[in-house]
Amino acid sequence: MSGLAIAPGRVNLIGEHTDYNGLPVLPMALDRDIRIEYSVTDRPVVRLDSPRARFDPFAFQLKRSIEAARQGDWSNYVRAAARGLLEHGVPLERGIEGTVAGNVPIASGLSSSSALVVASALALLNANGVEVGGDPGPAPAIARLELAALLARAERFVGLEGGGMDQAACLHGVAGHALRIDFEPLRVTPVAVPQRWRWVVASSLARAEKSRGARAAYNERAQQCREALAVVGGAEGEVVGFRDLVADADADGLLERARRALPRVLFRRFRHVVTEGRRVALAEVAMRDGDTRGFGDLMVRSHESLRDDYEVSTPELDEIVAVALQAGAAGARLTGAGFGGCAVALCEAGQVAPVMEALSARFYEPRLGASPSGDMMFAAQPSGGARVQIADG
Repeated sequence: MSGLAIAPGRVNLIGEHTDYNGLPVLPMALDRDIRIEYSVTDRPVVRLDSPRARFDPFAFQLKRSIEAARQGDWSNYVRAAARGLLEHGVPLERGIEGTVAGNVPIASGLSSSSALVVASALALLNANGVEVGGDPGPAPAIARLELAALLARAERFVGLEGGGMDQAACLHGVAGHALRIDFEPLRVTPVAVPQRWRWVVASSLARAEKSRGARAAYNERAQQCREALAVVGGAEGEVVGFRDLVADADADGLLERARRALPRVLFRRFRHVVTEGRRVALAEVAMRDGDTRGFGDLMVRSHESLRDDYEVSTPELDEIVAVALQAGAAGARLTGAGFGGCAVALCEAGQVAPVMEALSARFYEPRLGASPSGDMMFAAQPSGGARVQIADG
């Protein structure tokens, strides 16, 4: 038997660095994906290669004690998927061999790594006769929400203290819709994107490889949030989560208490998480109402908070946002963890060309001496979720 596992990347529209703090996010699945073309083998071994020169072929055995490869090795994302399934109790008695390809830009904050984790899991589940989603039947099955949650845990195998947004967005994408994703427990609610809205994704030309250089800074912020929450959320004796704090109607009072209780850096991290959580709720309303300007303003405020309070932006990302806004975008912000990667801009349909032309002329051509490639800047559409296509019986 052979098959093709397809898993989309995602672009987060608003709600950055909130998922690992238990607060909602609003991403959409991209119309770009990672694909594993594979055949099923009778031995519990994974063998994969890639046409990209930087990705060496690899192989490993499917057993509970799967070891990590060297830090930054791409095989660790496939190993994470296999390890997560095994630890969840899924028997993987058959393996896969094949080729990994795709058109999600690598290390750009568009979740190419999580797409690889999801595609690997779907291929292994298919190879071992486990169905994903759908109605219960005679065959073993796993629900998509359950799979998203276990793969979020599994991806921490690479050493990143991430949340569950990427895996849930990848598995639950709906064409024409963004996804409000809530946590604790995990829930996904599709939100229709107004038909006249368009999204421009633009690379800062700086890689955001969370498995490498940016990992320490990312994990540091996750730890700072935990420290801040322990102080502010535990003020009355029992620690409460960010979700309970954000639900407090007195937002100004909450931030004033935090300002008094926290060191300056921890306060800024805390303020970003709390205000970003509120922005997600307001952005969902704006999207449902078709309020382009309202949604765009929230994106700008999100970027400012990520730049000033969370300190994960870069001069290049700031410049992309400024150019896009000056060219007529309704809103723009960095997307993904930051430290490089991409920005996303919201445009009415008629503004896509002017925004892309301005970015090309004012950001890319001075740096590249040429127009950007299709991997550096493109118009994105909200698309469907991960799936497997069976090639033969």
